[in-house]
Amino acid sequence: MSAPIPARLSGFRPEYLDFRRGIRVGNLEENERITRIIKRALEQRYRQPFLTEKWGRGVYWRWIAWLPLANRKAKPLSSHISFGCAKFFISLDPEERVFQCGMQVERGYIRPPAGRQACRLQPDWDWHRLLAALKPRGRLEQQLRRLLKEGFRIFAGSWEAYAGDYGAQDFPGAVILRRQLENAPKSHWAGFQLYYPMSENEVSQATGQDLVESMLAVFEETLPVMNRVMQVPLSARVSGD
Repeated sequence: MSAPIPARLSGFRPEYLDFRRGIRVGNLEENERITRIIKRALEQRYRQPFLTEKWGRGVYWRWIAWLPLANRKAKPLSSHISFGCAKFFISLDPEERVFQCGMQVERGYIRPPAGRQACRLQPDWDWHRLLAALKPRGRLEQQLRRLLKEGFRIFAGSWEAYAGDYGAQDFPGAVILRRQLENAPKSHWAGFQLYYPMSENEVSQATGQDLVESMLAVFEETLPVMNRVMQVPLSARVSGD
């Protein structure tokens, strides 16, 4: 498990996960920003630089992700963008009122709209490794089933239209999951997420320290799945190094 974050380094508070506005990142001190807290913890644990990506604007963001720079730099065609890389992420959509934390792999567009050519799926994206690993009774399917039994969920498909969202009881298996990912509309932004959901009540009853440590623990749980799809796997720092 990840080592606890020292209290002096984490000033994060539960109310920064605002279920009406999003994840607060603006107008905060350095040790209060979840972007900096998580980035510092990941870089310490894995001994390599991480990049931070976000979706949102102003004080409150909807989605934040962290990806290892080494995996992006290894891509011969796409080393200048992050779309093709597996990522750890957190998100909070006020409309859905659920905080999500986990890992994701984006497909982007196969037929991008005008002005979005940089988001077209490329041969070196981690998406292809994800699809290749989705085999019946394969190691990835086993890992997914184990995590689903622990309360994780899977999002699969387009963010612009219908997509699958599965738990342990309705997970269709690797073959159908792969088919659903392959059949996502080519002109839509699509992807895969393995995430742990938290309700507003669960967040409000936790301390900021608890929430940060929970996020890092979720990332650690999803790491085997991340490593199956990345060109450059992550390995944690051995205690005493």
